[in-house]
Parts: sequence; structure tokens; C-alpha cells
Amino acid sequence: MRKLAITVALATTALATPAMAKDNAWYVGVEGGAMLVEDSKFDIGTVNNGLSVDHEYGFDVDGIVGYDFGPVRIEGEVGYKKAENEALTKSGLANSFGGVPNGRYESKRSGSTDALSFMVNGLLDFGADDGLNGYVGGGAGIARVSANIYRFNGGINAIDDSDTRFAWQAIAGVRYPVTDNVDFGLKYRFFNVDNLRYSGGNGQEAEGRFRSHSLLASLVFNFGEPAAPPPVEPAPAPAPLPPEPVAPAPVAPIPAGPFIVFFDWDKSDITPEAATILDNAAQAFATSGSASVMLAGHADKSGSDRYNVGLSQRRADAVKSYLSGKGIGEGSITTEAFGESRPLVETADGVREPQNRRVEITYGPGSGM
Repeated sequence: MRKLAITVALATTALATPAMAKDNAWYVGVEGGAMLVEDSKFDIGTVNNGLSVDHEYGFDVDGIVGYDFGPVRIEGEVGYKKAENEALTKSGLANSFGGVPNGRYESKRSGSTDALSFMVNGLLDFGADDGLNGYVGGGAGIARVSANIYRFNGGINAIDDSDTRFAWQAIAGVRYPVTDNVDFGLKYRFFNVDNLRYSGGNGQEAEGRFRSHSLLASLVFNFGEPAAPPPVEPAPAPAPLPPEPVAPAPVAPIPAGPFIVFFDWDKSDITPEAATILDNAAQAFATSGSASVMLAGHADKSGSDRYNVGLSQRRADAVKSYLSGKGIGEGSITTEAFGESRPLVETADGVREPQNRRVEITYGPGSGM
């Protein structure tokens, strides 16, 4: 019985992990069940274990009032236990108890043992409030243990007395909520009272102890509010609409030509402004699919005709060299020098007109050179 009770209680408490119970609330309960009392051995005078008492199975009932602090509970308990005696065994006592011989005396009228206890318990809870949970703990207090008419066969009393002593107990159990406020449980209790002293029937003092093991069913009413339902998960937000496609910014088209670059007076050097225009011309050629580039060099009327033809040729050659550096093959470039014969702006001879100092770039044959 003892091993079975301990095994059941400890195995069930191992089913859960530490968690909160019904926090910050009072509770009351009643418990009751079967009890096994260990053999009680009494020292009679100077004789150790002179009297031994075997008990039948008994009962154990109690009422509890407690407060739940979260993982820990503190409770007060009033309990009552009783078991009938099964047999008395006398040993080493030759002439005591009216001269009853040593031996074992079995009788249904050999008396009983009961204990009225007042205990304070501390318990540690394991598990969630809304399911199976366990607890372990212990308690301490006082108990009045009565040896009621311990009697040998023939009506000779051995002990008929009671004593109040310090008591302690160890507790383990499980419980399960059957409603929002009511728990049903199973509980194991080991109960112990030492140093009991009784006046024996032979006038000598009997000293012993009371130990019991109980397996109890319990009903507990909790005054706390029912646990709040879990919060409802909000509906997921609708997926954002895909952004409107953004049309790419239009790319300014590169003019197909003709391109014109201008030069300083009596110079054939490529100026920064001319370089920018030639870069566009090179890009336009790359995308035009044309096979050839035509360069027409020009000069103003500030010099001789022969000199201006040479100057306009040098200007065309400078543009050709620049475009070759941008990836246009020299074999695709044709140059021609017109000197001052094709002015962009008509002027008198000897006038230094900037717009006439130029090179015009066109693509393909028949470009108008």
C-alpha cells in the first residue's frame, strides 16, 4: 500500500512542468480516503518495543482552506484519522499488564487509534490551470493521537490514553478542473507524530509514535475568476496592392546628325565643347548602323584660300583622330577640306566669323558634302 501510493503520486506529478496555478485567489476543499498505519511499537518502562500494535486499514478525512499565490499555495488543514487495531503483541514484559503472557493477541475488540490534527501546509504547483496539474509540499502542526482501549484478550487494558505532540507531513498529488471553479484531485500523504507518551495499564509509561500513509480523493472549490480566454488573433491585413508601374523616363534621343563642332581662330584643337558634341556623334554612329562617317572641314575668310584649305583639313583630321579614339575605325571615316568656299555665314573677305570655323559630321554616302 505504501509503495503503491508513493509511486502513483510521484508519477502523476511528473506529467507537468512548473507553471502558474489559479493565481491570487482563496480556495476551500474536502478530502477523504484510505489509510494504512505503520505498526506502532511502544517502549514500556525500560523495555524497548515491549508492546506492538498492528492496525487494520483505516480512513483519513480533512478540510482545507488556502490561498493561491501563483506557483505556491499556503493552506490550513484540519484532519481526522482512525484505524481499528488488528492485534497486540507483548514481548519482554514478564509480569506486566495483569500477568498476560508474552505473545500476539488478535481481536476485533483490541481497540483503535485516532488522530485529530491541525496543520499548515506549503505546496508548489506544477502545470497549467486549464489541465492536469500536480503539486508537492509538506506541512507542520500539532496532533492529538489517542490510543483507545488497547486491550488484550480477556478484557485486560494495555493503554487507554491520548497525547498531543508536534506533527509533520509530506504531500504529493494531482488535480484536474471539472468546472471553471471546481477541481477534482488525488493526493498522497505521509503523516508522522513522534514521542507519544501514554500511561499504560500497568502504571508504567508507554512511549511510541504514529505514522500513516493515506491515498485521498479531493474536491476543491476555487474562488478565483475563470481564466480569461486567449486573445483572438486579428485577421491578417490585406496584402498591399502592387504599385502602379512607373513608366521609365524617356531617354532623350541622340540626334542623327549632322553634327557641327567649332574651332578657335586659326586652330585645329578640339575644345571641351566640341568634345561633348563628338561624344554624341560617336554614340549616334554606334546606334545608326551606318558604315561610314563623312567629315567636312571649313575655315573663315580671314586668311588666303590655300591656307584655309590646309587649316580646314587639319581640323577634319583632328575630328577623325578623336572619333577613332571612341571606337570608330579610321577606315570608316572620310575627310574633305572645303576651306572658305562654303561659309555657314556669308561675310566679306578677311572677316573672322566663328561659325565658319567648323567641321560637319554626317553618316553614309550622299550626305551632302
